[in-house]
This record gives sequence, structure tokens and C-alpha cells, in this order.
Amino acid sequence: MSGELTSYDARVPVGARAEVVVAPLAGGTVVMLRTSGLLPDRDYGAHAHVNACGPVSTDAGPHYQHVQGGATDPAFANPRNEIWLDFTTDAHGRGQAWTRVEWQFGERRAGSVVLHEEHTHTEPGHAGTAGARLGCLTVPF
Repeated sequence: MSGELTSYDARVPVGARAEVVVAPLAGGTVVMLRTSGLLPDRDYGAHAHVNACGPVSTDAGPHYQHVQGGATDPAFANPRNEIWLDFTTDAHGRGQAWTRVEWQFGERRAGSVVLHEEHTHTEPGHAGTAGARLGCLTVPF
């Protein structure tokens, strides 16, 4: 899926674009993200969220978790149970990331990829957090 990002903040300029590829592979899933038109030389967090994007940043809902649990509990909020795609843009505002998880989507699927203001935290009480939601792309996982 590719398209213009829904922008919620100037750190995802209007017109910025993203492409997400989701590929089931040998009992797992690979997810790839490519972005363009973002601010240059900047860290972004990015995660799969449960709902499609909407006019308000919270419309995408919480992070998609393969095994549902605590939003900031490292036992659930981790890159093995969620889709994390943190990246740093280059001098031209382009970024890319990929991840592989050891599970595939079943009947319950993610609905979007949300860009956040910083790379994802892993410490207890903050695990999975990455600051404000800056932009969103609806993705048919």
C-alpha cells in the first residue's frame, strides 16, 4: 500500500508519502516501510496500529499486538509481539525500515502504520511508546 500520509503535525509535512509492503514468509511476516517528503536527518518511530487512519491521530487506536496485553508492559509491547518500524531519514527526507516477526496475521489484523515523534522506548512503564502521533497511512494488513 502506498499513498500520501495523513499529517497531524508539521514534522510530517503535507504531501509526505509512505509505502508499506506486508509479506507472509515461512511462518512469519515481513513488513517493509519506505517514506519520502519527511524532515531531513530526523528520527521517527513507526508502528502498526489496530484501526485505519482518521482525521484525529487517536482514530488509529492502540498498537496492534499479536498477543494482546499491556500497552507499556515489555512482555507485550516489544518488537516480537508488535510491528515496529523505527527509522532515521536521510538528508533528502527519505527513510526506510523493515521487520520480521515470527507470526502471521489471522482474522484480527492491523489497520494502519502511524509515525511517531521519536524512536520506540523499551524500558518498563514506557515500552512501546514513541511520543506524539505525527502522521498515518491506512494499510490493509
